[in-house]
Amino acid sequence: MYVGNVQAQSAMRIPSEQPRLVIGIVVEQMRSDYIRRFWDKFGEGGFKRLINEGAYCSNAFCNYFFTQTAPGYATIYSGAPPSRHGIVADEWFDRVLRRTQTAVSDETAKTVGGSFDAGHFSPHQLICTTIGDEIKLASVKRSKVFGVSHDAVSAVLSAGHTADGAFWLDTETGNWVTSSFYMDNLPNWLTAENRKKLPDIYLAKTWTSSFPAEQYTRCLTDANPYEKGIEGRIVFPYVLPDLTKNKSISTRYGLLCQTPFGNSLTKDMATAVIVNENLGKDEFTDLLAISFVATERIGNAFGPMSIELEDAFIKLDQDLEHFLNFVDDFLGKENTLIFLTANHGAAQTTGYLSDSKTPAGIFNANSALSLLRSYLNALYGSGEWIKFYFRQQLYLNTELIENSKLKPEDFQQTVALFLSQFTGISHTITARTLQENQFTEGFRGNLQNGFFPRRSGDVFINLYPGWIEKTPNVTAHNSPYIYDTQVPLIWYGWKIKRDKITAPVDIAEIASTIAALMNIMPPDASQGKIITELVGQ
Repeated sequence: MYVGNVQAQSAMRIPSEQPRLVIGIVVEQMRSDYIRRFWDKFGEGGFKRLINEGAYCSNAFCNYFFTQTAPGYATIYSGAPPSRHGIVADEWFDRVLRRTQTAVSDETAKTVGGSFDAGHFSPHQLICTTIGDEIKLASVKRSKVFGVSHDAVSAVLSAGHTADGAFWLDTETGNWVTSSFYMDNLPNWLTAENRKKLPDIYLAKTWTSSFPAEQYTRCLTDANPYEKGIEGRIVFPYVLPDLTKNKSISTRYGLLCQTPFGNSLTKDMATAVIVNENLGKDEFTDLLAISFVATERIGNAFGPMSIELEDAFIKLDQDLEHFLNFVDDFLGKENTLIFLTANHGAAQTTGYLSDSKTPAGIFNANSALSLLRSYLNALYGSGEWIKFYFRQQLYLNTELIENSKLKPEDFQQTVALFLSQFTGISHTITARTLQENQFTEGFRGNLQNGFFPRRSGDVFINLYPGWIEKTPNVTAHNSPYIYDTQVPLIWYGWKIKRDKITAPVDIAEIASTIAALMNIMPPDASQGKIITELVGQ
Protein backbone atom coordinates (compact mmCIF):
# COMPACT_ATOMS: atom_id res chain seq x y z
CA MET A 1 0.00 0.00 0.00
CA TYR A 2 1.32 3.47 -0.88
CA VAL A 3 2.10 5.73 2.08
CA GLY A 4 2.54 9.40 1.25
CA ASN A 5 4.99 11.66 3.03
CA VAL A 6 3.95 14.05 5.76
CA GLN A 7 5.04 17.05 3.78
CA ALA A 8 2.70 16.19 0.91
CA GLN A 9 -0.19 15.68 3.32
CA SER A 10 0.35 19.05 4.96
CA ALA A 11 0.45 20.98 1.70
CA MET A 12 -2.26 23.60 1.17
CA ARG A 13 -5.40 22.05 -0.27
CA ILE A 14 -5.90 24.55 -3.08
CA PRO A 15 -7.29 23.12 -6.34
CA SER A 16 -4.93 23.20 -9.28
CA GLU A 17 -5.91 25.29 -12.30
CA GLN A 18 -6.68 22.08 -14.19
CA PRO A 19 -7.38 18.70 -12.61
CA ARG A 20 -4.13 16.80 -12.56
CA LEU A 21 -5.90 13.48 -12.82
CA VAL A 22 -9.37 12.56 -14.03
CA ILE A 23 -10.61 9.21 -12.73
CA GLY A 24 -13.65 7.60 -14.29
CA ILE A 25 -15.23 4.79 -12.27
CA VAL A 26 -17.91 2.63 -13.90
CA VAL A 27 -19.67 0.05 -11.74
CA GLU A 28 -21.31 -2.45 -14.05
CA GLN A 29 -25.00 -3.25 -13.60
CA MET A 30 -25.47 -0.72 -10.79
CA ARG A 31 -29.12 0.19 -10.63
CA SER A 32 -29.91 3.70 -9.39
CA ASP A 33 -31.84 2.35 -6.39
CA TYR A 34 -28.85 0.45 -4.96
CA ILE A 35 -27.44 3.54 -3.26
CA ARG A 36 -30.67 4.07 -1.32
CA ARG A 37 -31.17 0.37 -0.60
CA PHE A 38 -27.67 -0.30 0.68
CA TRP A 39 -26.98 3.10 2.27
CA ASP A 40 -27.30 1.99 5.91
CA LYS A 41 -24.62 -0.66 5.47
CA PHE A 42 -22.12 1.55 3.68
CA GLY A 43 -19.19 2.98 5.62
CA GLU A 44 -18.47 6.69 5.77
CA GLY A 45 -15.52 6.70 3.37
CA GLY A 46 -16.85 5.16 0.14
CA PHE A 47 -20.18 5.89 -1.56
CA LYS A 48 -21.23 8.12 1.34
CA ARG A 49 -18.07 10.20 1.06
CA LEU A 50 -18.57 10.65 -2.68
CA ILE A 51 -22.17 11.80 -2.23
CA ASN A 52 -21.75 13.83 0.97
CA GLU A 53 -18.75 15.73 -0.39
CA GLY A 54 -19.62 15.69 -4.08
CA ALA A 55 -22.38 16.42 -6.58
CA TYR A 56 -24.98 13.67 -6.93
CA CYS A 57 -27.00 13.50 -10.15
CA SER A 58 -30.02 11.53 -8.94
CA ASN A 59 -31.74 11.35 -12.33
CA ALA A 60 -29.04 10.11 -14.72
CA PHE A 61 -29.97 7.75 -17.54
CA CYS A 62 -28.96 6.00 -20.76
CA ASN A 63 -30.88 7.58 -23.64
CA TYR A 64 -30.73 4.67 -26.09
CA PHE A 65 -32.46 1.31 -26.44
CA PHE A 66 -30.00 -1.57 -26.27
CA THR A 67 -28.49 -1.05 -22.82
CA GLN A 68 -25.65 -3.51 -23.24
CA THR A 69 -22.12 -3.40 -21.87
CA ALA A 70 -20.16 -2.07 -24.86
CA PRO A 71 -22.61 0.69 -25.90
CA GLY A 72 -22.59 1.91 -22.29
CA TYR A 73 -18.83 2.40 -22.13
CA ALA A 74 -18.67 3.91 -25.60
CA THR A 75 -21.41 6.40 -24.73
CA ILE A 76 -19.89 7.42 -21.38
CA TYR A 77 -16.45 8.12 -22.79
CA SER A 78 -17.39 9.46 -26.24
CA GLY A 79 -20.23 11.71 -25.13
CA ALA A 80 -22.31 10.35 -28.00
CA PRO A 81 -25.16 7.85 -28.43
CA PRO A 82 -24.59 4.63 -30.42
CA SER A 83 -26.08 6.30 -33.51
CA ARG A 84 -22.97 8.47 -33.54
CA HIS A 85 -20.19 6.35 -32.02
CA GLY A 86 -21.16 3.14 -33.88
CA ILE A 87 -21.02 0.62 -31.00
CA VAL A 88 -24.63 -0.51 -31.38
CA ALA A 89 -24.33 -3.70 -29.33
CA ASP A 90 -21.84 -6.07 -27.76
CA GLU A 91 -22.00 -8.02 -31.02
CA TRP A 92 -23.46 -7.45 -34.48
CA PHE A 93 -23.44 -8.85 -38.03
CA ASP A 94 -21.02 -7.18 -40.44
CA ARG A 95 -22.80 -7.19 -43.79
CA VAL A 96 -19.64 -6.32 -45.74
CA LEU A 97 -17.45 -9.02 -44.19
CA ARG A 98 -20.45 -11.38 -43.86
CA ARG A 99 -19.59 -12.43 -40.33
CA THR A 100 -20.34 -11.53 -36.75
CA GLN A 101 -18.28 -8.81 -35.12
CA THR A 102 -17.80 -8.01 -31.45
CA ALA A 103 -17.36 -4.47 -30.22
CA VAL A 104 -13.59 -4.58 -29.64
CA SER A 105 -12.32 -7.64 -31.52
CA ASP A 106 -9.36 -6.98 -33.80
CA GLU A 107 -7.56 -9.82 -35.58
CA THR A 108 -4.60 -7.58 -36.36
CA ALA A 109 -3.87 -6.99 -32.66
CA LYS A 110 -1.75 -9.49 -30.75
CA THR A 111 -1.57 -10.32 -27.07
CA VAL A 112 1.13 -8.60 -25.05
CA GLY A 113 1.99 -10.38 -21.83
CA GLY A 114 -0.36 -13.36 -21.91
CA SER A 115 -1.97 -16.19 -23.85
CA PHE A 116 -2.48 -16.13 -27.61
CA ASP A 117 -6.22 -15.34 -27.68
CA ALA A 118 -6.29 -12.88 -24.79
CA GLY A 119 -5.26 -9.78 -26.69
CA HIS A 120 -7.01 -9.61 -30.08
CA PHE A 121 -8.68 -6.34 -29.10
CA SER A 122 -8.58 -2.67 -29.98
CA PRO A 123 -10.98 0.31 -30.17
CA HIS A 124 -10.95 0.43 -33.97
CA GLN A 125 -14.72 -0.23 -34.15
CA LEU A 126 -15.34 2.99 -32.19
CA ILE A 127 -15.62 5.55 -34.98
CA CYS A 128 -15.07 8.69 -32.91
CA THR A 129 -12.78 10.10 -30.25
CA THR A 130 -13.21 9.69 -26.50
CA ILE A 131 -12.60 12.21 -23.74
CA GLY A 132 -9.27 10.49 -23.13
CA ASP A 133 -8.35 11.06 -26.77
CA GLU A 134 -9.26 14.74 -26.51
CA ILE A 135 -7.19 15.14 -23.33
CA LYS A 136 -4.22 13.59 -25.17
CA LEU A 137 -4.72 15.77 -28.24
CA ALA A 138 -5.09 18.96 -26.20
CA SER A 139 -1.79 18.30 -24.42
CA VAL A 140 -0.01 17.37 -27.66
CA LYS A 141 0.11 13.80 -26.29
CA ARG A 142 1.90 14.75 -23.07
CA SER A 143 -1.01 13.56 -20.93
CA LYS A 144 -1.24 9.90 -19.97
CA VAL A 145 -4.40 7.84 -20.44
CA PHE A 146 -5.04 4.32 -19.16
CA GLY A 147 -7.98 1.94 -18.85
CA VAL A 148 -8.17 -0.87 -16.27
CA SER A 149 -10.81 -3.59 -16.10
CA HIS A 150 -11.24 -7.30 -15.56
CA ASP A 151 -12.57 -7.43 -19.16
CA ALA A 152 -11.11 -6.21 -22.43
CA VAL A 153 -14.35 -4.61 -23.66
CA SER A 154 -14.55 -2.08 -20.85
CA ALA A 155 -10.81 -1.46 -20.66
CA VAL A 156 -10.49 -0.79 -24.39
CA LEU A 157 -13.59 1.34 -24.96
CA SER A 158 -12.97 3.50 -21.91
CA ALA A 159 -9.29 4.03 -22.72
CA GLY A 160 -9.89 5.08 -26.33
CA HIS A 161 -7.66 5.29 -29.41
CA THR A 162 -4.67 7.28 -28.21
CA ALA A 163 -4.33 5.69 -24.76
CA ASP A 164 -0.96 4.79 -23.34
CA GLY A 165 -2.41 1.47 -22.25
CA ALA A 166 -5.52 -0.59 -21.58
CA PHE A 167 -5.11 -3.54 -19.24
CA TRP A 168 -7.36 -6.51 -18.56
CA LEU A 169 -7.04 -9.94 -16.92
CA ASP A 170 -6.06 -12.95 -18.99
CA THR A 171 -8.02 -15.86 -17.52
CA GLU A 172 -5.63 -18.38 -19.05
CA THR A 173 -2.61 -17.07 -17.15
CA GLY A 174 -3.92 -14.82 -14.41
CA ASN A 175 -1.78 -11.99 -15.80
CA TRP A 176 -2.76 -8.43 -16.55
CA VAL A 177 -2.31 -8.09 -20.30
CA THR A 178 -2.83 -5.68 -23.15
CA SER A 179 -2.69 -5.77 -26.95
CA SER A 180 -0.14 -4.73 -29.53
CA PHE A 181 -2.45 -1.87 -30.46
CA TYR A 182 -1.11 -0.06 -27.39
CA MET A 183 2.44 -1.35 -26.88
CA ASP A 184 4.92 -4.01 -27.91
CA ASN A 185 5.93 -5.09 -24.40
CA LEU A 186 4.47 -4.78 -20.92
CA PRO A 187 6.12 -2.09 -18.82
CA ASN A 188 8.62 -3.49 -16.34
CA TRP A 189 6.47 -2.52 -13.37
CA LEU A 190 3.52 -4.55 -14.74
CA THR A 191 5.70 -7.59 -15.32
CA ALA A 192 6.75 -7.29 -11.69
CA GLU A 193 3.12 -6.85 -10.64
CA ASN A 194 2.14 -10.03 -12.48
CA ARG A 195 4.87 -11.93 -10.62
CA LYS A 196 3.07 -11.19 -7.35
CA LYS A 197 0.26 -13.58 -8.48
CA LEU A 198 -2.41 -11.54 -6.71
CA PRO A 199 -5.23 -13.46 -8.46
CA ASP A 200 -3.95 -16.68 -6.86
CA ILE A 201 -3.91 -15.00 -3.46
CA TYR A 202 -7.53 -13.95 -3.88
CA LEU A 203 -8.50 -17.42 -5.13
CA ALA A 204 -7.28 -18.85 -1.82
CA LYS A 205 -9.83 -16.75 0.07
CA THR A 206 -13.39 -17.41 1.24
CA TRP A 207 -16.23 -15.01 0.47
CA THR A 208 -18.21 -14.56 3.69
CA SER A 209 -21.03 -12.09 4.24
CA SER A 210 -20.18 -8.83 5.98
CA PHE A 211 -23.17 -9.16 8.33
CA PRO A 212 -25.31 -12.03 9.61
CA ALA A 213 -27.89 -13.07 7.00
CA GLU A 214 -30.84 -11.80 9.07
CA GLN A 215 -29.47 -8.25 8.91
CA TYR A 216 -29.89 -8.08 5.14
CA THR A 217 -33.47 -6.94 5.56
CA ARG A 218 -33.78 -5.49 2.06
CA CYS A 219 -32.94 -8.81 0.42
CA LEU A 220 -34.50 -12.21 -0.06
CA THR A 221 -33.29 -15.03 2.15
CA ASP A 222 -29.84 -16.45 1.50
CA ALA A 223 -31.36 -19.67 0.17
CA ASN A 224 -34.07 -18.78 -2.33
CA PRO A 225 -35.24 -20.36 -5.61
CA TYR A 226 -34.34 -17.41 -7.84
CA GLU A 227 -30.57 -17.79 -7.87
CA LYS A 228 -28.17 -19.67 -10.13
CA GLY A 229 -25.19 -19.15 -7.85
CA ILE A 230 -21.52 -19.99 -8.27
CA GLU A 231 -20.94 -23.54 -9.47
CA GLY A 232 -24.45 -24.33 -8.21
CA ARG A 233 -23.85 -22.98 -4.70
CA ILE A 234 -26.30 -20.26 -3.58
CA VAL A 235 -25.53 -19.72 0.13
CA PHE A 236 -22.63 -18.29 2.10
CA PRO A 237 -19.78 -19.00 2.59
CA TYR A 238 -18.15 -19.37 -0.83
CA VAL A 239 -14.87 -21.19 -0.28
CA LEU A 240 -13.00 -20.49 -3.51
CA PRO A 241 -10.43 -23.30 -3.14
CA ASP A 242 -13.32 -25.76 -2.93
CA LEU A 243 -15.33 -24.18 -5.75
CA THR A 244 -12.33 -24.13 -8.09
CA LYS A 245 -10.99 -27.57 -7.21
CA ASN A 246 -10.42 -29.72 -10.31
CA LYS A 247 -11.38 -26.79 -12.54
CA SER A 248 -9.37 -25.60 -15.52
CA ILE A 249 -7.10 -22.59 -15.04
CA SER A 250 -9.34 -20.35 -17.14
CA THR A 251 -12.41 -21.41 -15.16
CA ARG A 252 -10.67 -20.64 -11.87
CA TYR A 253 -9.65 -17.14 -12.90
CA GLY A 254 -13.06 -16.59 -14.48
CA LEU A 255 -14.80 -17.49 -11.22
CA LEU A 256 -12.76 -14.87 -9.40
CA CYS A 257 -14.83 -12.14 -11.03
CA GLN A 258 -18.04 -13.75 -9.75
CA THR A 259 -16.96 -12.66 -6.28
CA PRO A 260 -16.13 -9.24 -4.76
CA PHE A 261 -12.45 -10.21 -4.93
CA GLY A 262 -12.59 -9.48 -8.66
CA ASN A 263 -13.32 -5.83 -7.87
CA SER A 264 -10.60 -5.76 -5.20
CA LEU A 265 -8.10 -7.05 -7.76
CA THR A 266 -9.13 -4.29 -10.17
CA LYS A 267 -8.72 -1.68 -7.43
CA ASP A 268 -5.23 -3.02 -6.72
CA MET A 269 -4.32 -2.74 -10.38
CA ALA A 270 -5.70 0.80 -10.67
CA THR A 271 -3.60 1.82 -7.68
CA ALA A 272 -0.52 0.24 -9.26
CA VAL A 273 -1.07 2.16 -12.50
CA ILE A 274 -1.31 5.49 -10.67
CA VAL A 275 1.84 4.88 -8.64
CA ASN A 276 4.03 3.34 -11.31
CA GLU A 277 2.98 5.67 -14.12
CA ASN A 278 3.15 8.64 -11.70
CA LEU A 279 -0.25 9.88 -12.84
CA GLY A 280 -1.22 13.42 -11.97
CA LYS A 281 2.30 14.49 -11.04
CA ASP A 282 2.95 17.05 -13.76
CA GLU A 283 1.14 19.97 -15.40
CA PHE A 284 -0.65 17.81 -18.01
CA THR A 285 -3.96 16.27 -17.00
CA ASP A 286 -3.96 12.46 -17.01
CA LEU A 287 -6.96 10.12 -17.15
CA LEU A 288 -7.53 6.71 -15.60
CA ALA A 289 -10.69 4.76 -16.47
CA ILE A 290 -11.57 2.03 -13.97
CA SER A 291 -14.30 -0.56 -14.54
CA PHE A 292 -15.67 -2.75 -11.75
CA VAL A 293 -17.10 -5.79 -13.50
CA ALA A 294 -17.77 -8.22 -10.65
CA THR A 295 -21.06 -6.55 -9.73
CA GLU A 296 -22.41 -7.53 -13.15
CA ARG A 297 -21.31 -11.15 -12.83
CA ILE A 298 -22.71 -11.43 -9.30
CA GLY A 299 -25.96 -9.78 -10.34
CA ASN A 300 -26.32 -12.19 -13.25
CA ALA A 301 -25.80 -15.18 -10.95
CA PHE A 302 -27.85 -14.09 -7.95
CA GLY A 303 -30.20 -11.27 -8.99
CA PRO A 304 -30.89 -7.77 -7.66
CA MET A 305 -32.63 -8.95 -4.47
CA SER A 306 -29.88 -11.31 -3.30
CA ILE A 307 -27.76 -11.00 -0.19
CA GLU A 308 -24.75 -11.76 -2.38
CA LEU A 309 -25.31 -8.67 -4.51
CA GLU A 310 -25.80 -6.36 -1.52
CA ASP A 311 -22.70 -7.81 0.10
CA ALA A 312 -20.74 -7.25 -3.12
CA PHE A 313 -21.64 -3.56 -2.94
CA ILE A 314 -20.73 -3.39 0.73
CA LYS A 315 -17.30 -4.78 -0.11
CA LEU A 316 -17.00 -2.48 -3.14
CA ASP A 317 -17.77 0.40 -0.79
CA GLN A 318 -14.79 -0.68 1.32
CA ASP A 319 -12.59 -0.89 -1.78
CA LEU A 320 -13.71 2.61 -2.78
CA GLU A 321 -12.86 3.95 0.68
CA HIS A 322 -9.37 2.47 0.46
CA PHE A 323 -8.91 3.82 -3.07
CA LEU A 324 -10.16 7.34 -2.22
CA ASN A 325 -7.84 7.48 0.78
CA PHE A 326 -4.95 6.43 -1.43
CA VAL A 327 -5.76 9.07 -4.07
CA ASP A 328 -6.07 11.78 -1.41
CA ASP A 329 -2.71 10.73 0.02
CA PHE A 330 -0.92 10.36 -3.31
CA LEU A 331 -2.28 13.38 -5.15
CA GLY A 332 -4.94 15.19 -3.13
CA LYS A 333 -8.68 15.38 -3.57
CA GLU A 334 -8.30 18.99 -4.72
CA ASN A 335 -6.21 17.88 -7.71
CA THR A 336 -8.33 14.89 -8.75
CA LEU A 337 -11.64 14.97 -10.62
CA ILE A 338 -13.60 11.74 -10.11
CA PHE A 339 -16.90 10.60 -11.55
CA LEU A 340 -18.71 7.37 -10.73
CA THR A 341 -21.54 5.94 -12.79
CA ALA A 342 -22.83 2.69 -14.32
CA ASN A 343 -23.10 1.46 -17.90
CA HIS A 344 -26.66 0.14 -17.34
CA GLY A 345 -29.00 -1.22 -14.69
CA ALA A 346 -30.74 -4.59 -14.54
CA ALA A 347 -34.19 -6.15 -14.61
CA GLN A 348 -35.71 -7.75 -11.56
CA THR A 349 -35.58 -11.56 -11.43
CA THR A 350 -38.66 -12.72 -13.34
CA GLY A 351 -39.40 -15.63 -11.01
CA TYR A 352 -39.54 -13.30 -8.03
CA LEU A 353 -41.83 -10.90 -9.92
CA SER A 354 -44.15 -13.68 -11.09
CA ASP A 355 -44.42 -15.19 -7.61
CA SER A 356 -45.24 -11.70 -6.34
CA LYS A 357 -48.12 -11.54 -8.87
CA THR A 358 -46.30 -8.84 -10.83
CA PRO A 359 -46.28 -8.98 -14.66
CA ALA A 360 -43.08 -10.62 -15.88
CA GLY A 361 -41.86 -13.34 -18.18
CA ILE A 362 -39.07 -14.81 -20.26
CA PHE A 363 -38.98 -14.54 -24.04
CA ASN A 364 -37.52 -17.58 -25.79
CA ALA A 365 -35.88 -16.12 -28.89
CA ASN A 366 -34.81 -19.52 -30.25
CA SER A 367 -38.38 -20.80 -30.33
CA ALA A 368 -39.64 -17.63 -31.97
CA LEU A 369 -36.90 -17.69 -34.61
CA SER A 370 -37.57 -21.35 -35.37
CA LEU A 371 -41.21 -20.60 -36.11
CA LEU A 372 -40.24 -17.50 -38.10
CA ARG A 373 -37.90 -19.52 -40.31
CA SER A 374 -40.63 -22.05 -41.01
CA TYR A 375 -43.06 -19.26 -41.85
CA LEU A 376 -40.63 -17.55 -44.24
CA ASN A 377 -39.79 -20.83 -45.95
CA ALA A 378 -43.48 -21.51 -46.48
CA LEU A 379 -44.10 -18.00 -47.75
CA TYR A 380 -41.05 -17.40 -49.94
CA GLY A 381 -39.47 -20.80 -50.47
CA SER A 382 -36.65 -22.57 -48.68
CA GLY A 383 -33.66 -20.36 -47.90
CA GLU A 384 -31.44 -18.83 -45.24
CA TRP A 385 -33.63 -15.78 -44.80
CA ILE A 386 -32.23 -14.91 -41.39
CA LYS A 387 -28.50 -14.23 -41.17
CA PHE A 388 -28.04 -13.43 -37.50
CA TYR A 389 -29.88 -12.65 -34.31
CA PHE A 390 -28.46 -10.99 -31.21
CA ARG A 391 -30.43 -9.71 -28.25
CA GLN A 392 -33.54 -8.35 -29.94
CA GLN A 393 -31.90 -7.35 -33.23
CA LEU A 394 -32.64 -9.48 -36.27
CA TYR A 395 -30.36 -9.38 -39.33
CA LEU A 396 -31.92 -10.55 -42.59
CA ASN A 397 -30.26 -12.03 -45.67
CA THR A 398 -30.57 -8.92 -47.82
CA GLU A 399 -28.69 -10.51 -50.73
CA LEU A 400 -31.13 -13.43 -50.91
CA ILE A 401 -34.09 -11.09 -50.55
CA GLU A 402 -32.92 -8.91 -53.43
CA ASN A 403 -32.04 -11.92 -55.62
CA SER A 404 -35.56 -13.22 -55.01
CA LYS A 405 -36.95 -9.95 -56.43
CA LEU A 406 -38.52 -9.05 -53.09
CA LYS A 407 -38.67 -5.56 -51.68
CA PRO A 408 -36.49 -5.34 -48.54
CA GLU A 409 -38.90 -2.96 -46.83
CA ASP A 410 -41.84 -5.30 -47.42
CA PHE A 411 -39.84 -8.29 -46.19
CA GLN A 412 -38.83 -6.41 -43.05
CA GLN A 413 -42.45 -5.53 -42.39
CA THR A 414 -43.56 -9.13 -42.89
CA VAL A 415 -41.02 -10.31 -40.31
CA ALA A 416 -41.98 -7.54 -37.88
CA LEU A 417 -45.70 -8.35 -38.11
CA PHE A 418 -45.09 -12.07 -37.58
CA LEU A 419 -42.91 -11.51 -34.52
CA SER A 420 -45.38 -9.05 -33.00
CA GLN A 421 -47.78 -11.96 -32.41
CA PHE A 422 -45.55 -13.61 -29.79
CA THR A 423 -46.37 -13.26 -26.13
CA GLY A 424 -43.87 -11.00 -24.43
CA ILE A 425 -43.25 -8.79 -27.47
CA SER A 426 -44.87 -5.38 -27.09
CA HIS A 427 -43.57 -3.75 -30.28
CA THR A 428 -41.55 -4.51 -33.36
CA ILE A 429 -40.07 -1.92 -35.68
CA THR A 430 -38.09 -2.09 -38.90
CA ALA A 431 -34.84 -0.43 -39.93
CA ARG A 432 -36.62 1.16 -42.87
CA THR A 433 -39.05 2.86 -40.48
CA LEU A 434 -36.14 4.33 -38.52
CA GLN A 435 -34.43 5.47 -41.70
CA GLU A 436 -37.50 7.22 -43.06
CA ASN A 437 -38.68 8.85 -39.83
CA GLN A 438 -37.15 10.82 -36.99
CA PHE A 439 -38.35 9.77 -33.56
CA THR A 440 -37.38 11.77 -30.49
CA GLU A 441 -39.46 10.28 -27.69
CA GLY A 442 -40.48 6.93 -26.25
CA PHE A 443 -38.89 3.61 -27.11
CA ARG A 444 -38.76 4.61 -30.80
CA GLY A 445 -36.66 7.64 -29.82
CA ASN A 446 -34.38 5.35 -27.81
CA LEU A 447 -34.09 3.08 -30.85
CA GLN A 448 -33.27 6.04 -33.08
CA ASN A 449 -30.45 7.06 -30.72
CA GLY A 450 -29.03 3.54 -31.00
CA PHE A 451 -29.48 3.09 -34.75
CA PHE A 452 -26.36 2.99 -36.93
CA PRO A 453 -27.45 1.66 -40.36
CA ARG A 454 -24.18 -0.08 -41.25
CA ARG A 455 -24.25 -2.20 -38.08
CA SER A 456 -27.78 -2.25 -36.72
CA GLY A 457 -30.26 -4.99 -37.46
CA ASP A 458 -33.20 -4.99 -39.88
CA VAL A 459 -35.96 -5.71 -37.37
CA PHE A 460 -36.01 -4.75 -33.70
CA ILE A 461 -37.98 -6.26 -30.82
CA ASN A 462 -39.21 -4.52 -27.69
CA LEU A 463 -40.39 -6.77 -24.86
CA TYR A 464 -43.02 -6.06 -22.24
CA PRO A 465 -41.82 -4.34 -19.04
CA GLY A 466 -40.47 -6.93 -16.63
CA TRP A 467 -39.74 -9.41 -19.42
CA ILE A 468 -36.24 -10.53 -20.32
CA GLU A 469 -34.80 -12.72 -23.03
CA LYS A 470 -33.95 -16.30 -22.05
CA THR A 471 -30.28 -16.65 -21.08
CA PRO A 472 -28.34 -18.74 -18.53
CA ASN A 473 -28.51 -15.75 -16.15
CA VAL A 474 -31.23 -14.86 -13.64
CA THR A 475 -31.44 -11.25 -14.79
CA ALA A 476 -30.67 -9.20 -17.90
CA HIS A 477 -30.39 -5.64 -19.23
CA ASN A 478 -31.33 -4.63 -22.74
CA SER A 479 -34.41 -2.44 -22.70
CA PRO A 480 -35.54 1.20 -22.64
CA TYR A 481 -37.26 0.71 -19.28
CA ILE A 482 -36.18 2.65 -16.21
CA TYR A 483 -34.68 -0.33 -14.38
CA ASP A 484 -32.20 -0.69 -17.24
CA THR A 485 -31.63 2.94 -18.18
CA GLN A 486 -31.50 4.87 -14.89
CA VAL A 487 -28.05 4.81 -13.29
CA PRO A 488 -26.23 6.70 -10.53
CA LEU A 489 -23.86 9.53 -11.37
CA ILE A 490 -21.62 11.17 -8.75
CA TRP A 491 -18.93 13.84 -9.20
CA TYR A 492 -16.24 14.39 -6.60
CA GLY A 493 -12.97 16.20 -6.02
CA TRP A 494 -11.42 19.04 -8.01
CA LYS A 495 -13.59 22.19 -7.72
CA ILE A 496 -16.74 20.07 -7.26
CA LYS A 497 -19.07 21.50 -4.64
CA ARG A 498 -21.58 19.50 -2.67
CA ASP A 499 -24.85 19.45 -4.57
CA LYS A 500 -27.81 17.29 -5.50
CA ILE A 501 -28.81 17.66 -9.13
CA THR A 502 -32.34 16.41 -9.80
CA ALA A 503 -32.60 17.56 -13.42
CA PRO A 504 -32.39 14.75 -16.02
CA VAL A 505 -28.80 13.99 -17.05
CA ASP A 506 -27.87 11.83 -20.05
CA ILE A 507 -24.71 9.77 -19.43
CA ALA A 508 -23.53 11.11 -22.80
CA GLU A 509 -23.14 14.47 -21.04
CA ILE A 510 -20.29 13.14 -18.87
CA ALA A 511 -17.55 13.48 -21.48
CA SER A 512 -18.74 16.88 -22.68
CA THR A 513 -18.91 18.13 -19.10
CA ILE A 514 -15.33 17.05 -18.41
CA ALA A 515 -14.25 18.85 -21.59
CA ALA A 516 -16.10 22.01 -20.53
CA LEU A 517 -14.56 21.89 -17.03
CA MET A 518 -11.10 21.57 -18.60
CA ASN A 519 -11.83 24.07 -21.39
CA ILE A 520 -10.86 21.63 -24.14
CA MET A 521 -12.72 20.28 -27.14
CA PRO A 522 -15.28 17.56 -26.41
CA PRO A 523 -15.09 14.24 -28.30
CA ASP A 524 -15.77 14.83 -31.98
CA ALA A 525 -19.08 12.92 -32.20
CA SER A 526 -20.46 14.22 -28.91
CA GLN A 527 -23.70 16.14 -28.86
CA GLY A 528 -22.00 18.82 -26.80
CA LYS A 529 -24.56 18.89 -24.00
CA ILE A 530 -23.14 19.57 -20.56
CA ILE A 531 -24.29 19.44 -16.95
CA THR A 532 -24.63 23.19 -16.45
CA GLU A 533 -24.96 22.89 -12.68
CA LEU A 534 -21.38 21.58 -12.57
CA VAL A 535 -19.76 23.81 -15.15
CA GLY A 536 -21.29 26.90 -13.57
CA GLN A 537 -19.84 26.15 -10.13
